[in-house]
Amino acid sequence: MPALDALPSKIGPYRLLDKIGEGGMGVVYLARDAESRPVAVKILGPAVAADPNARRRLLREVETMRRVRSRYVAEILDADVTGDAPYIVTRYVPGRTLEDVVRTDGPLRGQALDRLAGGLAEAIAAIHAAGVVHRDLKPGNVMLVDGQPVVIDFGIAHVPDSTRLTQTGMVMGTPGYLAPEVIEGQASSGASDVHSWGATVAFAATGRQPYGSGTFQTIFFRVLQGKAELTGVPAALLPLVVAALATEPRARPPARWLADRCAELPLGGGLPASVGPNGTRLSTASVGAPLVNGLNGSRLRAARAGAAPFVPAPAPVFRGP
Repeated sequence: MPALDALPSKIGPYRLLDKIGEGGMGVVYLARDAESRPVAVKILGPAVAADPNARRRLLREVETMRRVRSRYVAEILDADVTGDAPYIVTRYVPGRTLEDVVRTDGPLRGQALDRLAGGLAEAIAAIHAAGVVHRDLKPGNVMLVDGQPVVIDFGIAHVPDSTRLTQTGMVMGTPGYLAPEVIEGQASSGASDVHSWGATVAFAATGRQPYGSGTFQTIFFRVLQGKAELTGVPAALLPLVVAALATEPRARPPARWLADRCAELPLGGGLPASVGPNGTRLSTASVGAPLVNGLNGSRLRAARAGAAPFVPAPAPVFRGP
């Protein structure tokens, strides 16, 4: 098989126009179909294409994406996973990644941030409703189109009842957006995606990596200790982000609950009068001050102030093999 850069101008019925992304599993091209409509074509790299496990992973990606239906998720349109250059075709999502927008233009504010948080929660809820775990939600895998988020790249997504294809001990994902249990070697779950939602929304709101920078080991330690820096997250979103970033998976709320709460966010940016999934009211007293010392310090301050802590109901957990 020729190198990706030497591929002909077409693959199958698709005319390749421009390279728009590259990752561990291959290259993504902007292309046009037989009717000249723009699409995104993801082609496996030569080394990966020769690996039977990688082909199985691509087939699983195709099956995964076909089970997900949401305006906030780039759906699959076509695929060929048996040829010399296996590929999948998805809806082309024009726009910029959340990572690029925040790095270039600064943190999201007001309604733009609310739309981002709510749309991402809806995307995860749809993914989980299909029995799928994304496993790599992060700012670079979120496109912003007319202010609305669209989740892309299911390159390492998996169906919980499918055969595990990663090597033993191999961590797949992005350090600052991995949940504690994944770092510890446990199976990814819907709750792991919720943790990634919290970290992604925190980045969008503050412009900072919530667990800072440094080596993998340094970042992993902060994640495991629950030491997220959330100063600057608006008061309305803060209790949701804090809940999503709980170190214990079963302490995180379901994505569907997060989406419903985001839909209640007031236009003025104040804290909505809302109720936690176990009936506990969300109180401004418990989240009124920014988090300066991380999640644990915030909870201590809330307890001393006499405010009831936010204790969500257990999130559903998808168990992989």
